[in-house]
Amino acid sequence: MEKLIAPRGEEIISLLTRYINEIELFNPVYGLVGTNDGDELVIKHILDSLAPLGIISRLLNEVCVEGTPQIADAGSGAGLPGIPLAAVLPQCDFTLIERMGRRAGFLCGTKAVLNLSNITVEEGELEKTARGRFSLVTFRAFKPLEPKLLKTLFNACAPNGVIAAYKGKREKTEEELRPLKELCGQCEIVPYAVPFLDEERHLLIIRAKRPSVIV
Repeated sequence: MEKLIAPRGEEIISLLTRYINEIELFNPVYGLVGTNDGDELVIKHILDSLAPLGIISRLLNEVCVEGTPQIADAGSGAGLPGIPLAAVLPQCDFTLIERMGRRAGFLCGTKAVLNLSNITVEEGELEKTARGRFSLVTFRAFKPLEPKLLKTLFNACAPNGVIAAYKGKREKTEEELRPLKELCGQCEIVPYAVPFLDEERHLLIIRAKRPSVIV
């Protein structure tokens, strides 16, 4: 991760600073994040989105051996984690999927302000995205996993694609995962540390039972 970020450190900081400014400007109107505190925004949203970057990079190396990695940010909302990840992973293409028109408009405006060419915004339901399309489908601040949603997420994945869900406490994540075991192939709950945050954070990684789209 250090090799990835170091040569572009100033550029990344500039992009993230402008992104934070956009959230702070539009949050009172669009309700993008649940805080108006600048430090909390940076720690619990920006740094939290970037903290598992090493894990995500490993996953992409495993599932995408050729071509440009295609990543979906499902229920993107304010663009978290998609926009911070897109800022540090310019070699990947990100699709931010958001069903609410006003928030999708915010994402389009923010893409223009940041001039991030590796971002596409799709307004609509996750169910209507192209099947078998993404190397990685990720989300945070999304509704809890249940069988119908998990199948929808698998349908959006490429044949060897994976789901990476940002989660909090391990015990709660294990409880959420328990009724989904029959649908899953391999599952991992990987801890990651967010700078300046003394709270549990885990990345839940789920692979389908077979390398094909679930009907």
